[in-house]
Amino acid sequence: MLRVVGVVVVLVIFVYALVDVIRTDGRDTRGISKPAWIVVMILLPVLGAILWFIFGHPYGKPTAKPVRRQPTAPDDDPEFLRNLETRRRNKAEEDRLKKLRAELEAKERKLNGSNEADGDNGKGTPGFNPGDAKRGEPDPHDTDELK
Repeated sequence: MLRVVGVVVVLVIFVYALVDVIRTDGRDTRGISKPAWIVVMILLPVLGAILWFIFGHPYGKPTAKPVRRQPTAPDDDPEFLRNLETRRRNKAEEDRLKKLRAELEAKERKLNGSNEADGDNGKGTPGFNPGDAKRGEPDPHDTDELK
């Protein structure tokens, strides 16, 4: 019975030390490199475990780095929320520019429409187009002498 307990204790120490070596970051190991520690643990199970805890195990550092979990929902992700706010601002600015453009086009149409109603058609002065003056009438540009 004592032999079985001894074998179980040695096996537990070996497995614990081997798992500890495997989970430890390679930059945190002391003495020799991480793959070398694994070889030592396999070749010398009891002595390798003792050597690992004395010489190789990092001081005061956790054996495994905590894994940073990503947010599970979009509203828990700060980057998503920042992008959402940026998209909302861009959309509001785009809508404002469309509204201003529509107002400008409406004013231009109104202005062009009133000019056409006055007989301008985009040429000359409002209300007078070339050829509108008849003989005998005063010329709005005082060019009677040239006729």
